[in-house]
Amino acid sequence: VQLQASGGGLVQAGGSLRLSCAASGTTINRCTMGWFRQAPGKERAIVAGIRWSGSTFYTDTVKGRFTLTRDNAKNTVYLQMNNLKPEDTAVYYCAADIQRSVAVSTAASYDFWGQGTQVTVSS
Repeated sequence: VQLQASGGGLVQAGGSLRLSCAASGTTINRCTMGWFRQAPGKERAIVAGIRWSGSTFYTDTVKGRFTLTRDNAKNTVYLQMNNLKPEDTAVYYCAADIQRSVAVSTAASYDFWGQGTQVTVSS
């Protein structure tokens, strides 16, 4: 399984970015796909995810600003990030949980990881 994340960059506060995660070797609608982020000196933490059923979940700090969608035909998940804030600055990683773990917010539940893409939000 390979996950290719892209779409990061530098944006001013209030701006938007869309991250993409293209998967190969697995079918995204048969597993849980998650986006995590890691800021310097901090642990990797869940941002959002989508279960195999299609239901989505978000960490509280991004609710109403971030939207995760899935394109089954392209085997790709997207994270649309609006109204970005400096505290959103981090390396963002996509991940796949092929075992459909219950603990969808836990990094240890995910079996495969993309390479990470840097998101920097300036104030």
